[in-house]
Amino acid sequence: MHLKNFEEIVVSWPQISVHPHRFSAREFRFGNAEVGHVHDGGIVDIPFPRSIRDALLREGLAEEHQWVPNSGWITFRIRSDKDLQHAIWLMRLSYFRCALKSAAEPRKLFSEATEELQLSAQCKSLLEQFIPSRKNQELPEPLTA
Repeated sequence: MHLKNFEEIVVSWPQISVHPHRFSAREFRFGNAEVGHVHDGGIVDIPFPRSIRDALLREGLAEEHQWVPNSGWITFRIRSDKDLQHAIWLMRLSYFRCALKSAAEPRKLFSEATEELQLSAQCKSLLEQFIPSRKNQELPEPLTA
């Protein structure tokens, strides 16, 4: 029941698609980027940059991935309703990290994300790194000869 609810919630987010994944898992993607996947047994695996992964481990919000512990991947097990809510929170953090890169208004999305997720100051500053710089967004049109 938890896994069905988890999948229904994650696929309801804008631009998320679901795909088969190895080892009896369902993979969630934002465009071509994997946001995370969930195995039939309730194990959720999510890729993060090492800095975010390290902060999540330090704050006790996730576990090291059992097969690739020295990577950015984290693992979380869904065993209860409380775990389900936390797994959704972790997946939502990954979702926002991906969505910020292509958002029309990334600062607005960042503000919404930090409020929704109630991020710690450290996690907030780590997520903020994924807001594209204004320089890249506001380049002038090239001059034509």
